[in-house]
Amino acid sequence: MGLILGLDAAATSRQAIIGALLIVAVADNLSDSLSVHVYQEAERLDGREAFISTVANFATRLLVAATFVGMVIMLPRGVLPWAAGTWGMLLLAWLTQGIARERGAPVGREIAKHVAMAAAVLVISRALGASIASVFA
Repeated sequence: MGLILGLDAAATSRQAIIGALLIVAVADNLSDSLSVHVYQEAERLDGREAFISTVANFATRLLVAATFVGMVIMLPRGVLPWAAGTWGMLLLAWLTQGIARERGAPVGREIAKHVAMAAAVLVISRALGASIASVFA
């Protein structure tokens, strides 16, 4: 979400947005998945379970990134930031409610907390993109 809003504000091309999303979907995702895998091994999780968890984490994040790439390809520029923000917030709320229920935490409070943090990231990303556009225009 932040990449799309920031790069949209920076007036970058669709190709640049797609490229950035794919780079993050692969490179950052691989790095994060490897970090989780190493942590799981350090916690002495069964090697097979750690591997399956790592692959599932990578594949899920790649699939989510693909939905955002699809939006960039299919939606008009004026709609894209709103659609990406809405889709991302819905995914975040859905994931948060599942985790909150599993932990026995108050679902509404957890969703509000996570959505507020994500909204702050989006505002900062948009402002940064606009600043970059004005400095380098």
